[in-house]
Amino acid sequence: MSDSIERLYRAVLAAKDLDPATSRTARLFQRGPSQMAKKLAEEAIEVVIDAVNGDAQAVVRESADLLYNLTVLWASAGVRPEDVRLSVTEFAEGIPAGIYVTEALGNETFASLNLGQGKIIARTDPAVRLDMEAKVWVSFDQTKFHFFDAASGKRLQ
Repeated sequence: MSDSIERLYRAVLAAKDLDPATSRTARLFQRGPSQMAKKLAEEAIEVVIDAVNGDAQAVVRESADLLYNLTVLWASAGVRPEDVRLSVTEFAEGIPAGIYVTEALGNETFASLNLGQGKIIARTDPAVRLDMEAKVWVSFDQTKFHFFDAASGKRLQ
């Protein structure tokens, strides 16, 4: 799955400067981070509703949209999937988060987390045991952050 996330991330970066009339990704970048966050929240709610209703096929479909919109927001903020650090033990720069979904994929595990008012997905080593509703700590490699002007799309120094 990490390869899939990496490919999706590269596809989002490649599409962000396309014509917004024909590219959903370019339209989201044109509208800015607040619209990106709104779409991400909408998709997260749809996944939760489908999961509560026991509709596994809908959860899969909506999860694809959720991952896409998360990746768009990450790209806008300059965050790469490998820049998210997750730990089951508290550490100084960590932000507390709660796990609401885990997906073990053999060579890695993805954890969907409630982080403050938002939601993120973190990738971790499968040897790390992640219990549902457990508290974990998350940090981001801030040296890897890039910020962009919403209007021009140009990187801010």
